[in-house]
Amino acid sequence: MPTVRAGFPAFPAPLDAGGTVPAVNPGRLDGKRTLITGAAGGIGRATAAAFAREGALVALVGLDERELSELRDELAAQTGRDARDFPVLPGDVSESDDVERYFAEAAERFGGLDVLFNNAGIEGLVQPIQDYDDGAFERVMRVNVRGAWLNLKRAIRAMIPSRGGSIVNTASGGALRGLPYMSAYVASKHAVLGMTRSAAVELGGSGIRVNAVCPGPVRTRMMESLAEQRAELKQTTVEESHRAFAAPIPMARYAEADEVAETVTFLASDAAAFVTGTAIPIDGGRSAV
Repeated sequence: MPTVRAGFPAFPAPLDAGGTVPAVNPGRLDGKRTLITGAAGGIGRATAAAFAREGALVALVGLDERELSELRDELAAQTGRDARDFPVLPGDVSESDDVERYFAEAAERFGGLDVLFNNAGIEGLVQPIQDYDDGAFERVMRVNVRGAWLNLKRAIRAMIPSRGGSIVNTASGGALRGLPYMSAYVASKHAVLGMTRSAAVELGGSGIRVNAVCPGPVRTRMMESLAEQRAELKQTTVEESHRAFAAPIPMARYAEADEVAETVTFLASDAAAFVTGTAIPIDGGRSAV
């Protein structure tokens, strides 16, 4: 049993038999049964690669089966592992039936679930609020909020029997502040952050941890889309839009997807055993300004 200092309550020990925080081995996710939504996107691909290098079994979820199959083959080639360690599970994160199906398939293949990287999301439009298209707003909410909620809900159900697990939600730097002309995206990511904190409080005694990462601009397709849309709105160049997005960042650059993946890997691992309810900015110091 852990030592209790005088005057301090005797809290429950960590869930391992020895009552100590598990040691971190070179394969931080060895044998962890994981599922990544939005796996074919920039951050999703980088995180799938990081998880695979760290020894995880990685179920790949997304809309495009061809892209997911290519990613599976890349992961197998990079790690020298069997492609069956990286099952392709096409599906729409915002459709309840799809979510139920791919979680069931992952559980059948892996025998359970230890980690969810709840990552799928879309950027929506870059438009003033008064001009924002109703249908586009609803689509952002459907994917980014409903989709995140459905996957969070299903992952919790899958993790409760084993009394442990880690859920990492992709929020955004936009979850920490307002951003002009991106009202739907920003509202959706504030919602993801609210879900993260509420779930962490609810599940505190269950062994299931829930955290969020809040990337600033990352060098991915999404940022290219946002820069192109901003350039059209402002009647300027895409290059100027990229400079404008990077200007408030003290480190004066975009993040690389691999840099986000490293933080997600930490949160998924046993090294973060006492970390829950957090929202970690990965933004080159933007949130400090």
